[in-house]
Amino acid sequence: QVQLVESGGGLVQPGGSLKLSCTASGFTFSSNAMSWYRQVPGKERELVATIFSDGSYTSYADSVKGRFTISRDNAKNTVYLQMHSLNSDDTAVYYCYAWTGAYWGQGTQVTVSS
Repeated sequence: QVQLVESGGGLVQPGGSLKLSCTASGFTFSSNAMSWYRQVPGKERELVATIFSDGSYTSYADSVKGRFTISRDNAKNTVYLQMHSLNSDDTAVYYCYAWTGAYWGQGTQVTVSS
C-alpha cells in the first residue's frame, strides 16, 4: 500500500521557520523524483520545489527561492522542506508528490500569522 505521510506543519509567526517531512512507504522511494506542492482554497495547486531521485538537482518556485530548501534521505524514505522567512503568502496546505508513481500525500497545513 502506497503511503506518503506529511508532518511538521503548524502555526508560525511571520519571519519564522518550519521544517516539513514526508515519509514514503509502499513504493521505491529512491527511484522517484519528489516535489512539494502547496494549495490555498480556491486556487490551483502550486509547485514549490522538486528534487531528483538521487538529490543531484533541485528547483524552486520563484516565490520561495532563497527561503526554502528541499532535501531527501533515501535511507529513511523521507523528503524534507525547510522553510525560512515565512510570510502570510506561504499559508497553505503543503503536499508531497512522487513523480514516477504520481502519488500524493494527504497534506499538512502551514499557517503564517501573528
